[in-house]
This record gives sequence, structure tokens and C-alpha cells, in this order.
Amino acid sequence: MHTFPTFTHETDFCIVGGGMAGLFAALSAARHGAKVILMQDRPMLGGNASSEIRMWISGARGENNRETGLLEEAALENHYRNPEKNYSIWDGILYGMAREEKNLSLIMNCSCLDAEMKDGRIESITGWQTTTQRYHKVHAKIFADCSGDSILAPLTGAEFRLGRESRFEFGETIPPEKADKKTMGMSCLLQARETEKEIPFIAPLWAEKITKDKLTHRMPQMHLPTENFWYLELGGDRDSIGDTEELRDELVALAYGMWDYLKNDPEQKEKHKNWALDWVGMLPGKRESRRYVGPYIMTENDVTAEGKFEDTVAYGGWPMDDHHPSAFRTKELPTIFHPALSPFGIPYRCLYSKNISNLFFAGRNISVSHAAFSSIRVMATCALCGQAAGTAAALAIRDGKDPGDVNIKELQQLLMEDDCFLPGFQREIAPLTLSARMEAGGENAKALLDGVDRDRPEENHHWTGQKGDSISFIFDSPAAIEQIRLVFDSDLDRQTLPAVEANLRRGMFHNRHLCLEHTHPPKTLIRKFRIWGCFADGHEEILVDENNNYQRLRRYGIEKEGLSAIRLEPLETWGAEEFRLFAFEAR
Repeated sequence: MHTFPTFTHETDFCIVGGGMAGLFAALSAARHGAKVILMQDRPMLGGNASSEIRMWISGARGENNRETGLLEEAALENHYRNPEKNYSIWDGILYGMAREEKNLSLIMNCSCLDAEMKDGRIESITGWQTTTQRYHKVHAKIFADCSGDSILAPLTGAEFRLGRESRFEFGETIPPEKADKKTMGMSCLLQARETEKEIPFIAPLWAEKITKDKLTHRMPQMHLPTENFWYLELGGDRDSIGDTEELRDELVALAYGMWDYLKNDPEQKEKHKNWALDWVGMLPGKRESRRYVGPYIMTENDVTAEGKFEDTVAYGGWPMDDHHPSAFRTKELPTIFHPALSPFGIPYRCLYSKNISNLFFAGRNISVSHAAFSSIRVMATCALCGQAAGTAAALAIRDGKDPGDVNIKELQQLLMEDDCFLPGFQREIAPLTLSARMEAGGENAKALLDGVDRDRPEENHHWTGQKGDSISFIFDSPAAIEQIRLVFDSDLDRQTLPAVEANLRRGMFHNRHLCLEHTHPPKTLIRKFRIWGCFADGHEEILVDENNNYQRLRRYGIEKEGLSAIRLEPLETWGAEEFRLFAFEAR
């Protein structure tokens, strides 16, 4: 009998699952100095946002509430490099972020199937790599489960929940009176393209026959750029893990049946005659399965109370969007949007295990009730939780501590330094900058030192300048500068842009209309600028000469001594008439 080889790895931090939460957990930990291995069971990263599933990334609603940090970095890279919103290029952007990180190693096409435990801790995990037919065993100090289905829960004995609580357990209003195992379902999406000629469609024999009476509350709206057929959903009244394969078969039949209805139904075919089917997902996008139990379980009541926690490390703001377990098969509303304050804080205590001392989790499996989950499950929120968990893991590894012993205030400051917004918290300004004298043209220069890197309702936190304006910091004595940090305006309200620029509202296109325009970096970003250094001996030198910036957060290593002042000169935006800046800081 053949024995397959086992490859053994030693690392600081090991993550299972390479969706948006897992990828950003891996990147944040690696960028903060930890050696990281990411084990992913698919050939690409991104999970539900990848080309295999193609769900849009949603998050907090409301003015200036767009998620930043690593998610905004990826989004802006996509706007710059992927103007047609090609999913293969998007896959490559996420893959490239991981591949370019020197402290991060990927083990792709590898499904976790075992874990070794000792004294309530995970010692190692083992995965099977289908492409190489070998096992990979990873020993690590700390682990994170970002797999969505929480594979490490049954393998380690970590406490978890599945299904809907009784409304009486936490005093919630959304759940049923009696607890059950029902969840939200899963979807196989489809995408189409408008053409200039008539395109026929012949459905396969196994496609489900769709008639108008099956489409209560679910009539496709192909004229809308946001139609993505999310409601082709099944499985919430079955086993959301064990029944996945048979549900996939039903969902694919449903997707082809829906397209057959649009193309061949007598009432639909004329208005859809020039539409062609481009893609059908063969991997279901899951919404809900196991949820871990941490030291704190966040509930509906926390969401409606704005989530004001001392240990806030992320935030949400999507409505509590509770899908009917019977999904497409029900005649009732397929989803009910219960209101949620936006933004609301998410506490650190929801990101690590109650009973496994070295286990983090991030994504749709964090420690929340089903009702709170209905808001927190969307990918932008999951991405923030992933960045928070990865940053915390790096701190824990640095200090030789477990997740529950991390310094929360240091974690919060690191997250804000990395451009993660934490509602109600302020970033500490570097002492060198605070002690300097500022000279600035334009308006509201004091906002550069207030520790809030975005505008808030009725609060302006940005400097505004015109051509010729500059900002200078003059030091009391010659200073040594290691780094300059800047936060530009990437238009966090770009989801409200007029229809002509609707392609900036979401990260990717869904159905491709003939009139669809290419995307571009937000016009508000400062594209060209210079930073001058003024030295104690009187000479000036260009420290930074940037001609093609398209990111919001930029940090430049300087390593210069003897500076009496620095001066920022904005030169050009991506189209806006004025310059906007949230932070300019020397340390």
C-alpha cells in the first residue's frame, strides 16, 4: 500500500482559510513581523469574493463608513490595475498581496483534516494537498480558523454554535421563539453580458423549470448594474455543511433555469434577447454554518446599541439582513432587513476561543448570535475582523502570550496606524510631529493632528488645499526622521457617486451592460506630490518625489538626520479640483 509523504512546517502563526478574513489576518500578522503560513483549500484567494463565487464585498452603510486598512488597499489596487473589473485580474491582485509578503507562505489546494492537541492548545494541524498528493503538517504557536465552516471546531473541541438561538436566550427580537438548527442558505450566482445582437440560449435538460409564480419577491432586474441573483439561494433548512454537494446540484439547476426563463419565457425573451450568459458559479457561496464561542457573544442588542466596547477592534454597519431558511422555496420575503446602527463596534473578545487557548477566528464564524451574525457576516466586516485578529496574533507572538492576554490599547493603536477606523477612538500622533510648529496654506490644517483619519457626520477631519498650497512642520532642533505617514482622501463616500460613475460604487462588475465604463482611481486622491527636507545647514533636498500615487495610506522610509523642517507640496489629483489630506506625520 502506497504511503503519501508528509511535509512538516514550523511557523509562528498558521491560518486555515484564505477568504478575505483569512488573507488579511495573514497579511497583517506578517507585516507586523510574524512568520505566517496560510492553508487554503482552493486554488485562489478571496473566498466568496473570488472568481469562483463572485459575491460583491458589502459592508457598513452610511456617510464615510467605508472600510479601509487592507481592504481599501486591495480595492484601490483593483481600481488602478483592473479597469474592466476582470475577475482573473482581481484574483491575481489578492494572490499578489500574499505572494509579495516575505513573511507569508501559502499552501494552496490544501484542505485541513486533522489537529493535534495538548493541554487545551493546538500543537499542529494537517492538511491534504490534492495537487501534489501529499500531507502538510504545520506546527505553530498560534492558529486562526478563517475557513467559514470552522473546520477546527470539531477537530479541536472548540466550543461553537450552529443555527438560531431562541429569542429569549439573549432577549432578542429577531430569532424564533424556539431555538433550531436552521441557517441562511447558500447561492450559486450567474453573470451575463449585454451584446449588440440576439443571442439564443438552449437550456440543459436538467435545468429547473422556472415560471413567474416561483418568482415572488425575486424578479430579476437586468437593467440594474447591481443585479447578481443573490436570491438563487437554498439550504438553510438543511445541513449547511453535510448537504453542500446535493445543494450545489440544485443551485446550478436553478441558475440555468433562471437564465432559461429570462431568455425563453414569452414575457421576458424580447427584452433579454441581446443578453448572453457569461458565467455560472459551480461552487456555492455560503452564508452561515458553525460560529465559534469566544469570551463574549455579541448579540442583536449590542448591534442596536452601537457596539460601544472598550476593546473594539473592528466595526460593522450592514443591516441585520436575516434570510429565510427556505430561501428561494418560500413564498415569504426572502430576506428581512432589520435596522442596525452604522457603524457599531465589534469587541476583541469575539475573535478568540473561549476554551482553546491559542485559537483565533475571523470572518463569518466569530462569536456572535445568529441575529448579530446577520449583519456581521458581510465580507467587508469580515475583512476588518481578519486584520484585527492577524495584528493581535503578531503582538501575542512577539510577547509570548495567548490571544486573551494581548495589550488591547496597543492593538487598537496599531490598527488605527494601519488605517483601520475604530468608532469612538483616536489615533495617537507621533511626538515629533506634535512638538513641531505647523505652517500651512489652505483650510483646516489642525485636522492633520486630531487622530481621526476620515470625516464624520458634521465633523470635518481633512485639510483642504489649492494649487500652490503646502504644509510644513518646523522642528525646534535638528531632528532625525525615520518615516513619513500620509493618509489621502480616497472618497469613502464613492458608493453615492452619480450613475455615470456607478462603477466605483462596488469593487467588481456583475452583469456587463453595453454602456459600462472603465473604472479608475477615485478622483479625490492626490496623484503627484513632493516632500522636501530642510536641513540645519540651510540646504533643501527632495525626500519623496511621487508621480503616481493611487493609494490612501502611504508610508515612506526616510532615515535622515539634521532636519530643521519638512514640507509637503501637493501637485496633482486624479481629477478633483482641490487637494484633501487626513494625515501628514513624521516620526
